[in-house]
Amino acid sequence: MVLKRIVVALAATLAAASAHAEIGAAVTATLGTTGAGVHLVVPMESNLNGRFGINYLKHDFDKRTGGINYDAKGKLQTFDVLFDWYVIANSPFRLTGGILYNGNEIKGRGRPNANGQYLINGRGYTAADVGNLDANVDFQKAAPYIGIGWGNALTPNQRWNFSADLGTFYQGKAHVNLVSRGCTSSRVTCTVLATDVAHEEARLSEELSDYKFFPVLRASVSYSF
Repeated sequence: MVLKRIVVALAATLAAASAHAEIGAAVTATLGTTGAGVHLVVPMESNLNGRFGINYLKHDFDKRTGGINYDAKGKLQTFDVLFDWYVIANSPFRLTGGILYNGNEIKGRGRPNANGQYLINGRGYTAADVGNLDANVDFQKAAPYIGIGWGNALTPNQRWNFSADLGTFYQGKAHVNLVSRGCTSSRVTCTVLATDVAHEEARLSEELSDYKFFPVLRASVSYSF
């Protein structure tokens, strides 16, 4: 399990940090394209910090694609294992790399049009033909991250700090699952419907192929102790 491996790596990293560092840590509150987050920042070396935390946001929205309206529920959820390298001594500029557990997903349910019909793969179906049209979209769980940033939560003699991140993580090709449940029409109609739903699933997958990279823009406030 990817999350278990990340937790083990995090525990080992924190142990190494405590063995090499004599100063404290910091807690950050973050807001950005990955949602709201909380992170723990620990010193690794004089110019290297480890940053570990979670980001989360739920949001509901309407989406129309392929002639179908969906009531969608989106979830942003990532667990971060990041390392900030301060290239220039005493400078707030940093390079960041690491890995995320990517729990981002979208769940949607198709909604018939005003005439009580669906248009799937160019073919019309009644709501009774289709039953429930459910979509689920997620991505690869282990997502490598690279970016730049400004600010150091562990600035000496300064409890409160502000910082910003700009980067991206690779989440791979979208995994799309589209299924019709509860077709009440004839076997022939239900079979044709299943074929059309499969074609629409492939079309959705192709439409989402441009989202392999997730943009990250975040602002943070931190308190060191």
